[in-house]
Amino acid sequence: MAEIVVQNICKEFGDFTAVQSSSFRIEDGEFFMLLGPSGCGKTTTLRMIAGLELPTSGAIYIDGEEVGQKPASQRDIAFVFQMFALYPHMNVRNNISYPLISQRMPRAQVREKVAEVARILGIESILDRPVGGLSGGDRQRVALGRAIVRNPKCFLMDEPLGALDAEFREHMSEELKKLHDRMGATTVYVTHDQLEAMQMGDKIVVMNHGIIEQFGRPQDIYDKPATRFVAEFIGSPPMNFLKFHGSLEIDATNVTLHHQTMTVPALREPFDGDMIYGVRPEHIRLSDTSGYRGEIIATEYLGTTQIVTLKTPNGDVKARIAAEQSARVGETVGLEFNGATVTLFDSQSGRAILSALNEGVLSHG
Repeated sequence: MAEIVVQNICKEFGDFTAVQSSSFRIEDGEFFMLLGPSGCGKTTTLRMIAGLELPTSGAIYIDGEEVGQKPASQRDIAFVFQMFALYPHMNVRNNISYPLISQRMPRAQVREKVAEVARILGIESILDRPVGGLSGGDRQRVALGRAIVRNPKCFLMDEPLGALDAEFREHMSEELKKLHDRMGATTVYVTHDQLEAMQMGDKIVVMNHGIIEQFGRPQDIYDKPATRFVAEFIGSPPMNFLKFHGSLEIDATNVTLHHQTMTVPALREPFDGDMIYGVRPEHIRLSDTSGYRGEIIATEYLGTTQIVTLKTPNGDVKARIAAEQSARVGETVGLEFNGATVTLFDSQSGRAILSALNEGVLSHG
């Protein structure tokens, strides 16, 4: 397997810039997620790593070798597509063995490798079946088998579970993670599903409009978002955003929301202007003793918890509370925020004031 290093790659299609000066490092054996909404540049980035697109500028290293301008056939990678890309006229066995046969590997060795991959993926019973009659999950396993059998330096996957229904998708994401852990394979995985990225990834790059918004471990990205976009994109429901104006000094630990003092982590630099107080729904508590009040305008029961929407002087917020806790529409209640978990954002730029200097957060200049 291999380390992948991407340095300042840019991809332009005429006047349109799909990827802007992006850099990151994928460690050997990592499960690495490229996450973002449709059109953010994540698939274009993956295709440049694969050699299916050549970068306009920048460099790509796989296992220490600069491959940015080399075609896919010279990069020793395996690509798994969303729509499986299987050969419909071949059975499962022939689909998996085709890459090895193309390399003129001895047939005895081909049979041995196909049997080993089928055992790993649990598809031994369908090796002689045509791929056309298989379920989506089985076809995806066959596509994975065809990639695994070559033992490449790295695996690149473009939303490989996107065509599956929700239940099968969850099952296959667990299977993919187990497979990765067993093989220790360097894997780059594109998805627009933030839950999938958080569950499966060792590291995540969050992209938006061709720019890397943040790069880091899932927990760091969730707890310390670098931008308002990341805070809103990661989490369900997303982070709450309360607008206010203030002047804060270095090491300030309090802000004022509608005449109420709220605690925040100590600031590392002074700030004056319009800010956004960001807090996750699970870090809000309904409290009779709090002077910061909100009116309950909606409740959503989720089994073990409920989501309560409240109207406050600084904007609507959603709180995740216990299912058995009383919360009636029209009721006015006090709100307490866990100050240690708060992120302050610059209202104009959307950049985090508190977390912008944390490890894993990239500066865009």
